[in-house]
Amino acid sequence: MPPETTNPNPAGKIPGAEKKLVAGLLAILIGGLGVHKFYLGYTKEGVIQILLSFLCGLGALLALIEGILYLTKSDDEFVATYVNGRKGWL
Repeated sequence: MPPETTNPNPAGKIPGAEKKLVAGLLAILIGGLGVHKFYLGYTKEGVIQILLSFLCGLGALLALIEGILYLTKSDDEFVATYVNGRKGWL
């Protein structure tokens, strides 16, 4: 009888990909508050996003663009860029 192998990821999901939908929706719905940045662990960028929203109103537009980018990337691209690669902006 062959030894049992355990698959740490039986569903075939990419670790970190579960953040894509939540981060994308947070960016689109309440992105001006920088919540999607904090959710992804980008504290400094989240604070900058809030300041951009309150000082010149650009934070919400930037967040909308980021949300669309998050949701249109494949799971592999999202994880490589924003989870593992730690790319804080666009």
